Amino acid sequence: MARPSTDVQAYEARASDADLDDLRARLGAARLPEAETVYRAAPDPRRWEQGVPLADLIEIVDYWRTEYDWRSFEERLNQIGQYRTTIDGLGIHFLHRRSARADATPLILTHGWPGSIAEFIDVVEELADPDDGDAPAFHVVVPSLPGFGYSDKPTTTGWGTEKIAAAWVELMGRLGYRRFAAHGGDWGGNITTVLGGRFPTHVIGIHTLFAEAPPGLTTEGLTAAEREWTEDTRDFWRHHAAYAKQQATRPQTIGYSLVDSPVGLLAWLLDKFAEWSDTKDSPFETISRDRVLDDVTLYWLTRSGASAARIYYESHNSVDPDLRVDVPSAITMYPRDIEKCPRPWAAERYRNIVRWNSPENGGHFPSLEVPEYFVEDLREGLAVVLAAGR
Repeated sequence: MARPSTDVQAYEARASDADLDDLRARLGAARLPEAETVYRAAPDPRRWEQGVPLADLIEIVDYWRTEYDWRSFEERLNQIGQYRTTIDGLGIHFLHRRSARADATPLILTHGWPGSIAEFIDVVEELADPDDGDAPAFHVVVPSLPGFGYSDKPTTTGWGTEKIAAAWVELMGRLGYRRFAAHGGDWGGNITTVLGGRFPTHVIGIHTLFAEAPPGLTTEGLTAAEREWTEDTRDFWRHHAAYAKQQATRPQTIGYSLVDSPVGLLAWLLDKFAEWSDTKDSPFETISRDRVLDDVTLYWLTRSGASAARIYYESHNSVDPDLRVDVPSAITMYPRDIEKCPRPWAAERYRNIVRWNSPENGGHFPSLEVPEYFVEDLREGLAVVLAAGR
């Protein structure tokens, strides 16, 4: 294993008391609209037809202002281990937890939007040093995407998923990991696909929650369940993807609200946690309020609402139609995720699928919704990937 680069510097998160006081003051002075006109008593998923219900927002805003503890999240980040390094002129922040196991495999976990490194803080330790000695162990690296969290904000265009994937290869090399496995969902799944397709000499194999088929495939030969998947995905993009169009075409415009108003930021992100999680009504049925607020507060304190939205401008619908992934691939399609790709379609791009899994529960944020199952699935998938890739 190569020696780590001296270009990597330790980093510690510490928001100022003034910033936290300002946040609480803004929350206390928030101007809210009237209630939605589709009011129904909870629990009822139709309560969310016009977005975040007023009563729910008032409750979580009050908790954020009076009870939520940001310092405990900062402490968790610092305990895991935070670092920064500069790649292609941009500062990249990441968590790095080396395993104590001699047989551990380097693994990079990439988050998406509206997520962040907060998606993985409850699973890093168990992946690095599992209680079960027979379970695979990993040296875990969790980078913040450019424009997200404590990574720098790009000042020019060009930081799309292809460039990010190349930066991840450089990052892992600086940590001494010439060969590594990769996992991701949402944009992280897109980047993981690019890693597997573009950098097979560095990537042992991938585990992804995102499988994007090449364009032009038909439903002929698909099962009834697989056709339903394609219809659900088509319905999502036709009727539930206004946020993506906004961020892909006018990220600066929505960015003013996301950086200036904590309530606006909370509503914009919470709407997706609600719609994309496997719940009957509120996202807090499966995801803790603290974890959602860890994520939202990280966006707020780093003023990254606009810069994070720009990943859509840079990369929306940008997967190379001709990209093929030949490294061993494990793919998991959670039932309430927003895009579900039938295996026959996925096999047109991922040409070495060694494990395919369709769980009974879980949505777009499985590491937060079903963390124990997520870890088990990731381990089992990567075990098969590693066996095939070595």
